Amino acid sequence: MGIKSFQGSRREQSMTTDSTTLRVKDYMTTNLITFKPEQPVEEVIQSLIKHKISGGPVVNSNNELVGVISEGDCLKQISESRYYNMPMEKDNVEKRMATDVETIDGNMNVFDAANKFLESKRRRFPIVENGKLIGQISQKDILKAALELKGQTWK
Repeated sequence: MGIKSFQGSRREQSMTTDSTTLRVKDYMTTNLITFKPEQPVEEVIQSLIKHKISGGPVVNSNNELVGVISEGDCLKQISESRYYNMPMEKDNVEKRMATDVETIDGNMNVFDAANKFLESKRRRFPIVENGKLIGQISQKDILKAALELKGQTWK
């Protein structure tokens, strides 16, 4: 199933912003809270609570994306450590993170990105360029872009 574009046919309009220039990388978050594979899960939990986030990218020492860890991954670890009566301190991010991570192209149009969010049911996508993590786009970022566009071109 390919990505569908939200851009249908248009009447000639005087637009100050061409929607094709509304790229994901113009709206992504670049100041990310990231985690390391060797980090204890307990530290991740503290960070998620402190920063009021639900997860974050996991990067190696070269800032290459190697996974994502979420609240759900941490909850699973807590549940299993209690069930098997194992101390939490021995568990690290690498053992709990998801490694099958879908990324999004920073040059993608925000409308195509909105469709990708709808199809995938994900809340955020990491953005990788030349193998390095450069940012993350969330559904909220796409909503902000849509409001900005509406203010300039939607009637």
